[in-house]
Amino acid sequence: MFMYLLNTLGGESSMNEKVILVLVDGLRPDSIPLCGHGFLSEIARKGLSTMNASTVMPSVTLPCHMSLFHSVDPNRHGILTNTWVPQVRPVKGICERLCEAGKKSAFFYNWEELRDLSRPGSLHLNWYMHYKHGGTDDKVINAAMQYIEEYLPDFAFIYLGDTDVYGHDYGWMSKEYLNSVNNASCCIERLYNAFSDRYTFIITADHGGHDRSHGMDTPEDMTIPVIISGNNVKAGELPADTNIKDIAPTIVKLLGVEADSDWEGKCLI
Repeated sequence: MFMYLLNTLGGESSMNEKVILVLVDGLRPDSIPLCGHGFLSEIARKGLSTMNASTVMPSVTLPCHMSLFHSVDPNRHGILTNTWVPQVRPVKGICERLCEAGKKSAFFYNWEELRDLSRPGSLHLNWYMHYKHGGTDDKVINAAMQYIEEYLPDFAFIYLGDTDVYGHDYGWMSKEYLNSVNNASCCIERLYNAFSDRYTFIITADHGGHDRSHGMDTPEDMTIPVIISGNNVKAGELPADTNIKDIAPTIVKLLGVEADSDWEGKCLI
């Protein structure tokens, strides 16, 4: 299954700062040094980072993504499972705030339920390929690199879902899972080497996992990495209370846009 949507929103941004957000589904921080590829560990040391950030409960993919993009708890946005339902009291997300400010956003992902993270008309491009095609993390990165090089969107969201698939199929921290983390790290390195001179990168996860599952209020499921790296980002440790809800305020701050008044998270920079 493949979807490609292009929407012309207007002129180029006057801001030089641009942001790429990469989310690796189900990425446990303790898998990073064990995956056999040192890139994520290296940029974590050189950038602003923590391996002890927290996600939200339930630690499930769609609720966590909604909290990331809308900077509120699941009991506020109302998404408590991987099935999307309309918000009763809608909260504007990252893409809506950026669209209102005249910024261009692009999505690249391989899990279809993420289509509802943004409202219609708020994206310049929405690219999707079903993860069941196999090896789609590489295809997501290839599509993102081609588009970003040509159009230079202000904000690009890149979702890599193969790690979660391997976690469910073989178990978190299994050899197969760690191999998928290795591949995700390789994919991100390609992207970073191509665009780190023009973009600030934020790399994170939605949740962790244990055995072949996630969704519990345990350290294995709730602890996520957050890495911020860019030309203007000094090396350092993020606060101990860093939460997935802090990512949206950080992104809009980097892009010179005010956070929404309903958002609960704090800016990390």
